[in-house]
Amino acid sequence: MVFTFDILIEKAKAYLELMKLRLAWLVAFSGAFGYSLAVDKVEWNPLILFLLAAFAITGAANIINQIIEVDLDKLMNRTQNRPLPSERVGVQEAVVLAIVLFSFATFIFLVEFNLRACALAILSTILYGFVYTPLKKVGPIAVFVGAIPGAFPPMIGWVAATNQFGLEPGILFAIQFFWQFPHFWAIAWVLDNDYKKAGFRLLPAQGGKDLNTARQMMIYTLFLVPVAWLPYELGMTGMVSALVAMLFSAMFLAQTFHLMRKCTDKTALQLMFGSFAYLPIVQIAYLIDKV
Repeated sequence: MVFTFDILIEKAKAYLELMKLRLAWLVAFSGAFGYSLAVDKVEWNPLILFLLAAFAITGAANIINQIIEVDLDKLMNRTQNRPLPSERVGVQEAVVLAIVLFSFATFIFLVEFNLRACALAILSTILYGFVYTPLKKVGPIAVFVGAIPGAFPPMIGWVAATNQFGLEPGILFAIQFFWQFPHFWAIAWVLDNDYKKAGFRLLPAQGGKDLNTARQMMIYTLFLVPVAWLPYELGMTGMVSALVAMLFSAMFLAQTFHLMRKCTDKTALQLMFGSFAYLPIVQIAYLIDKV
């Protein structure tokens, strides 16, 4: 009995790893941020349901990505021990889990929220799993395509709360959209050698770890400075969070200039960690200022 229980625990851990637990929760938080910013008063029951649906559909998209890339994941050091290439989870198991998660999420979006939010969530899954994933071997166009579903979560949250599109969810989309380019490219810079083993071509310009790539990262980050101010201009949040967003946007931008000067793996790694910090700090600031 103990042996069986241990096996179940290990299988559950493998499933959570397959879903990319940490990433899925970060995406769900980003969606919950959009939802909470849209409502006058946060009610816990719908917020928890939204978090569960967002987590589930993100997990499904992550699983689809890994099913398609299972043979490529075997080639890279960072991915060869994932559940599918290490055969801790079978491909058929993964397909079933993805279908269950996707079905659960779409049911919650439809029943508890609205068709618009559900449609955005489905579109996000399709773009990430079936368009962005195969494009990673084509070139940096994959980053542009991947930035679209990557920027959907706060928009989905807003639409789930209001059942309306508009300028406000568009601004939330824009902030996360522009943020993703320096974020993705910093990761691609650090992992370039490993990515090349799988034939991934994600860096911009000529695909080199050079000034041209760093300059493009700077240009996209530059857009964050004015865009991060717009939630205040639209009355979505207050002045304090606008100042926080501007400060961290300027600091993030400074990191890209530092990368342009140095063009080293170390500075790219610093930018990568800076990108990890930027988005949750700015989103939390918006939420706190609204409260």
